[in-house]
Amino acid sequence: MIFLAKRNLKIFFRDRMHVFFSLLGVLIIIALYLLFLGDVMRQSLPEFPGVRFLMDSWIMAGTLAVATLTTTLGAFGVMVDDHVRGVRRDFLTSPLRRRSLAGGYWLGAVGIGGMLCLITLALAEGYILLGGGKLLSPRTLLALLGVLALGVLSSGAMAFFVVSFFRSQNAFGAASTIVGSMTGFLTGVYLPVGQLPGPVQWVVKLFPVSHVSLLLRRLMMETPMAETFRDAPDKVVRDFREELGLTYFFGGHAFPAWASAAVLVGTAALFFALGFWNVSRKQKE
Repeated sequence: MIFLAKRNLKIFFRDRMHVFFSLLGVLIIIALYLLFLGDVMRQSLPEFPGVRFLMDSWIMAGTLAVATLTTTLGAFGVMVDDHVRGVRRDFLTSPLRRRSLAGGYWLGAVGIGGMLCLITLALAEGYILLGGGKLLSPRTLLALLGVLALGVLSSGAMAFFVVSFFRSQNAFGAASTIVGSMTGFLTGVYLPVGQLPGPVQWVVKLFPVSHVSLLLRRLMMETPMAETFRDAPDKVVRDFREELGLTYFFGGHAFPAWASAAVLVGTAALFFALGFWNVSRKQKE
């Protein structure tokens, strides 16, 4: 399994265009924010101090959440290509076990997603610093890396399940485009969660990647929130957190951070099991 994962990493990073397109969704979000989204969002807020730092942290946290899914999804292009070229059939004729084959593809995608998310984090921190913000403290950075790892595992499992249905690169490419676009909306990157219609907000709250976004935003916005809302009333802070997706409410009760982490753990276990079952089933056909 480890050998197969290493082999997939080498194949993926050998194709520079593949790496670029896996990061394309992240680059598009940053470009849109630079061109007009950033100004629109900052202008909609009162003249509080440190608004630029606050909103830069908000958008970059959402971008990181999107990256956990788009990068792992792109990494599974190796699995689709192996199926198209008949390489997977060759693997099945070897002593390699089916569970090792499935686990190798997933582990390789998680490794690729983790590396690309670290690159995205470096770009995000650089952007925030250039905008007059501050770098994350060591404690916050360590916690954020833990959330990223959990997000990559969860998103990688979902991507594994989705890609297990594809038998052609065309179908895979179309699905990657759709998923990349929809994830931006469902994590509240293009439009804050509080500005979405009620039924759509429920979809957002049930989407696992949005819980990655929630946890990342709580960490990355901790310092700018303290600066911007230093003298603001509690109600203003509460409304802002709900509007911008830093707190999800279910039945009037705030969803705690540990519950969001539990959602991600459950998602990883469920979709990896489903993906493994689907891949194993097709290998027997």
